[in-house]
Formats: sequence, structure tokens, C-alpha cells
Amino acid sequence: MPWDSALPLLGTKDTLVEDMAKTDSRTSKSIKNSSVALVFYFINLILQFFSRKIFLDYLGAEVLGLNTTATNLLQFLNLAELGIGSAIACTLYKPLLEKDTVAINEIVSLQGWLYRRIAWIVIVGSLVLMAFFPWIFAKMPLPLWYAYASFGVLLVSALLSYFVNYKQIVLSADQKEYKIQYSYKASMLIKTLCQILAIRYLRDGYVWWLVLEIVFAIVASLVLNRMVRQTYPFLETKLGRGRELSRKYPAIIKKVKQLFFHKIGSFALTQTSPIIIYAYTTLTVVALYGNYMLVILGIQTLMTAIFNSMNAGIGNLVAEGNRKQIMSVFEELFSVRFLFTCIMCFGVFMLTPLFIILWVGNEYVMDTMTLLLMTVTLFIQLNRTTVDAYINAYGLFGDIFAPVTEASINICLSVLLGYFWGLNGVLLGVLISLFLVVFCWKPYYLFRKALKQRLKLYIIMYVKHLSVAIVSIILIYSVLKFVPMHSFESALSSFVYGVFITILYTLILLSMFYFLGLGLNRFIRRIQSMMNGRK
Repeated sequence: MPWDSALPLLGTKDTLVEDMAKTDSRTSKSIKNSSVALVFYFINLILQFFSRKIFLDYLGAEVLGLNTTATNLLQFLNLAELGIGSAIACTLYKPLLEKDTVAINEIVSLQGWLYRRIAWIVIVGSLVLMAFFPWIFAKMPLPLWYAYASFGVLLVSALLSYFVNYKQIVLSADQKEYKIQYSYKASMLIKTLCQILAIRYLRDGYVWWLVLEIVFAIVASLVLNRMVRQTYPFLETKLGRGRELSRKYPAIIKKVKQLFFHKIGSFALTQTSPIIIYAYTTLTVVALYGNYMLVILGIQTLMTAIFNSMNAGIGNLVAEGNRKQIMSVFEELFSVRFLFTCIMCFGVFMLTPLFIILWVGNEYVMDTMTLLLMTVTLFIQLNRTTVDAYINAYGLFGDIFAPVTEASINICLSVLLGYFWGLNGVLLGVLISLFLVVFCWKPYYLFRKALKQRLKLYIIMYVKHLSVAIVSIILIYSVLKFVPMHSFESALSSFVYGVFITILYTLILLSMFYFLGLGLNRFIRRIQSMMNGRK
């Protein structure tokens, strides 16, 4: 039964005020989630930097490589998750909006039942995989028990997410991700700090690292579940009803099957490129490419920290069904994310070579065309998030041919073009596959299936934003003609000047977006109105 069933009359003044209040509430929650996520992101970034340094200095590259390999092996097994979390999240938006506790309990119970089955698949797969460890790690200079212990500890941490932590999905779907940060992520930061101190000051540092890994995984799970119980005292899962609930909610099972193709396609897309690059180039080129990818992955993680917390708000909005408001918010979010995407990509293109010089040396800088291909690819990947967020909110996973097509185009073109142009050919293959499927198909699919709007609206929106971004770049490069970065004596002074140019580009772009009346204009005014209402 819903907590309350009274619905306001459509078209009244009270309804308009209520809609505005709901929008402000979603915006407020999104801002809070993003702010907390950003704080934890930067703290974790600093700790990870020191952790990697301490790991290398006191344990050596072999142990670090072993730890990385064990993590990658476990990520492969976690493909068995099949996207169940995404299917559950988009199904929870409406019951949370209507405060239907019965449906919430049933959906989370179904998730727990599915996750328990997946957990046993992961366990069996892990046992089979560990049987081959003597061959997999045959060249490892460390004792074999290092491999078993590392993988085993990481496996226990992963299994806790299937057996215990799955209830956090309610916090995410209800725009309360900041509580996950305060409980689970805070425990993980403390763990990392303790591991740094243990490696630095205790004998058998890696043994202590493993012990702390498993202890804090358990502690973090307990703290997280306590937070869930306090926030949702009504939440009670009954895993024994799993098979019955799977028949009651066939849409969830259908979405899980659809997401299987999306997840496999995404995995193939991201994991095959490094292999193809290595096949056509040398280990040196792979190392150079890896340095640049560290920068790009850092940018992607930052954007995730800023914007992912808004996804639950989009789901809540879609569950309400107000088409006019849905489209208005789409335009606002598209404009805001487009602004950040342009700034990030401009910064990557301008500053990455200088950062690489300062970090590891001039000999590790790659050619401009390679950087351009990587930047354009990053642009498409970052700018797809608005469309992807709405697709997830609507649960539109039926285009199972799309990830398969994307992965097929990527692999075929990367192999073909890589044969002729090496690294740049492989990157071009990735870019073409993203352009055809992500850039062209996904918006069409969303507008046709869910938004019920003409694609022309999206094209006009995109062209307007892209035109402003290009004009801003032309203005900035006009400035660079008078004071080019290579005219400075040192890489550090050039980097500082590059940061200044990026800030100047940001101010120009922000001003043009605002005064030309794009979606950013409405977004800022709404935030100002919300802040004024709090005073």
C-alpha cells in the first residue's frame, strides 16, 4: 500500500507550486550528492597517489602488478552481475515516488535473490580460475601464496556486495548517495590510510595490507547496512520469495537479459583496444598510451563524481510523467554537461603534453594527432551521459543489437585501420564505432521510444552548443597567436600559462552559454531561485 494516495488536480496553481518544489528538491539533492562525491573524490585521489607511491617504494612493482592482475581477473568474473543493479534501480523510481513500501521490499528482495545466485556463480568461477594460478602466475618471482591470498581477499570484498551490500541500491535510487559516501566510502578512505601506514611502518607490510583489506570490507558493509536500516526502517527482504517475485516482476528479468548484451558489449569495447594496440605497436607505445589514459580516466572519474548523483533525480522525474518538465530538465542537463565536457576536453588537449613532460619527461610525449583522437573520443564519451541517464531512467535497454554492433565495428575497424596506421588507426576505429552508435543511434532511440519528440530538436540543441564551443576555441587560439605556450622557457611556465588559457576559455564559454539563453541559463536561474528561497 502507498503511504499516501492523494493526488493534486492537474492544471491548478497548487500543482504548479508543488511541481516547482519537487524540482527544487531534486536539484538540491543532486547538488548535495555531487558536493559530497567531489570531496570524497579528491581525498581518495590524494590517498591513492600516496598509496601507489608507498606500494612501489616498499613492496616493489611485482607486488603492485600482482594486485592489479588479481583485480582485473575479478572484474572479469564480475561480468556475471549482468547489470542487475541498473535494472533494479530504474524499477525502484516509481515505488519510491509513490512511497509504496510493499513494492520496494519486493523489488529489493528480488535483487537479493538474483545477487545470491550470481554470487555462487562467481565463487565457482573463482575456484576454477584459482586452479590455473600455477600456470597464470608461472613467471611471477613471488611465492604463489601471494596470488591466492590477494585474489581471495579481493574476492571476499566483492562477495559482500552480493550477499550484504545490495540494499544500498535504495539509497542511490532515492537520491541519497551522500549517505553511501558517509558510511561505506568513508570507511574505505580510512582503510587506505591504514594500509599506507601499515606498509610504511610494519614488518610484512603486504600481509597487513591484506588483513586490513578484508577487515575494513566487513566493517564498511556493517556501517552501510546500519545506515540503510536507519534510513528505511520498513525495508525487509525475503530472499525465499525470489522465484515467486521473478514471476511477479517479469519486466526486471527482461531488463536484466537485455543489459547482459550491453555489459558484454561494453566490456569487449574497453578491453580489446589495449590488446590490439600491443599487437600493432611496441611495449613502449603501450606505456606512452597508458600514461595518457591515466589522465583521461581521471577526468572521466571526476565527471562521474559530479554528475552521476543526478541520475536518481532524473529517474524520479520520469516516474512523475510530466513530459514538459522532463524535456525542460533534459535541455538544462544537456547544456550543463556540454559545458563541463568542453572545458575538460579543452584542458586535456592543451595541458596533457605539458603535464606528461613535468611528470615523466619529454620523451613520453605522443604526437598531436594521437592526442586529438583521444580527446574527440573523450568528448563523445563524456557528452553521452545526458542521453544515457534518460535511457537508464526509462529502462530502455531493448536495443541489444547496439552494443554488439558497436563492439563489432570497433574490433573490425581497429584491426583494419591499426594495420595501416598503428596506434592512430586503432584509436580511429574506436572513435568511428562510438560516433555511429553512441553519437548517432542513442539520441534517436531515446527521442523516438521515450521522449516522443522529433530528433530535430536534439540536433538543433547540439548544433547551437557546438557552434558556441567552436567560436570560443577560435577566440582562444587567436590569443595564443600572440603568446604561444612554447615561447616560455620551461614546461612549468607553459603549464601555468595553459591553465590560465583554460580558465579564460571557461569564462568565455560560460558567458556565451548564459547570455545566449541556452539551457544553462535556466539551470543557473533555478539554482539561484532555490538558494534565495532558503534565505
